[in-house]
Amino acid sequence: MTTSEIPQTSDPGAGDAAGASSAALVQGWCALSLLHDRIEARIEAALHTGHGLSAREYALLDVLSRQHDGEGGHLQMKQVAGAVVLSRSATTRLVTRLEDRGLLSRYLCATDRRGIYTDVTGTGLRLLGQARPTYEAALCAALDLARRDPLLEPLVAAVPGAARHNRPKSL
Repeated sequence: MTTSEIPQTSDPGAGDAAGASSAALVQGWCALSLLHDRIEARIEAALHTGHGLSAREYALLDVLSRQHDGEGGHLQMKQVAGAVVLSRSATTRLVTRLEDRGLLSRYLCATDRRGIYTDVTGTGLRLLGQARPTYEAALCAALDLARRDPLLEPLVAAVPGAARHNRPKSL
């Protein structure tokens, strides 16, 4: 989807406030979806090319690398699934793929033998460390590009921290 394909709010047939409000809602949702797709595509391409990771694989490694040994520091699979926005079955398949690559390891919970936890291996942490600058650069580049689009600029402005990554526009 391009910004020219997003429904415009100036629908002469709407004629009333409810119609205009509905059109604005649709336009806003389409713009948000477009922004997400552009960012995701940029990150996906950069991570795949530079590190052989998908954006979901990176997200999983990142989430799991933030676990700690304190109270509530280890995530159950349903919590991991929620954090990476996948179903539990898709998350399990993703964990298995990364475990097969030596990037993750699973172990039983010491207090509840039914619980299975997942940790990032040393190899996984090294790959995550190498991929993090690529991820951040791709995210910043995608936001910078979107910032130049009048329809997407307000959404970019709403992203916490996006202003820090504002590069001067070339003349």
